[in-house]
Amino acid sequence: MIVLSLAWGYTWILAKQGLAYAPPFAFAAQRCVGGALALFLALKLLGRPLHLVAPGKTLGIALVNVAAFLIFQTWALVEGGAGKTAVLNYTMPIWTLLMAWPFLGERIRGVQWLAAACALAGLTLIIGPWSMQASLLSKLLGLMAAVSWAIGTILIKRLQSRCKVDLISLTAWQLLMGAVPLVLLAVVVPDRSTVWSAPYIGILAFTSIVSTALCWWLWIYILDRAPAWEASLSVLGTPVVALLSSRLLLGEEFRVIEVLGMLMIGVGLCLLSLISWMASRRSVAQPE
Repeated sequence: MIVLSLAWGYTWILAKQGLAYAPPFAFAAQRCVGGALALFLALKLLGRPLHLVAPGKTLGIALVNVAAFLIFQTWALVEGGAGKTAVLNYTMPIWTLLMAWPFLGERIRGVQWLAAACALAGLTLIIGPWSMQASLLSKLLGLMAAVSWAIGTILIKRLQSRCKVDLISLTAWQLLMGAVPLVLLAVVVPDRSTVWSAPYIGILAFTSIVSTALCWWLWIYILDRAPAWEASLSVLGTPVVALLSSRLLLGEEFRVIEVLGMLMIGVGLCLLSLISWMASRRSVAQPE
């Protein structure tokens, strides 16, 4: 979770720099294809099978969790810039919380509600929806990206509960399938050409191998070992890292409300960790 938050958080800075060299949909398509190739290479080096398990379900996950998510996220960036509109996709935990009970049977109980409330309240303070200047379309696109991510999270959990799949293989195939609509959009939508240079190749290498291949595999790994609602709340460390990175690297001043939001997210995540640790201790203490 720590690696995921650090890598995805810093990716916002790199993505902003990458868009200076490539149009949005081309950049999204290139990092998806690069991530898929990196994972297939990893499968080959590890000697794991490359065949696709549950092709229909994997295609559904790819279209929602990769294609729709990145299309809406990228479109939101085009319409509203790389500011708080893009961070709206981290409202994903709200939609996951709403869907996890009816579709997965996961219920939040007791102090878990306090952890969720702290984390989500902190996210609200960081986003500051009351002061956003972006267009209504841009906000809607950011929310649609969040909903797509949440639906993909539910679909992954359902697949994991019904059949055994290699997590690296599942990640590789969903990235490859999800890249197809992005490649088509990059070709069809008129825009400038990609400027291939050493800095852009470095940015693309990091976002493909670390941000996309490694982190999407880590995300599925976390989903395999934690309830969907808990895993979704864990990614709220990402906007905190993104905000810290942008402020420290760009020399911008912190606002009090942002600091308060980061602290509340930190409290919520600490509570989640404490709850999980206590639950694991109880399970170990129970006699067999």
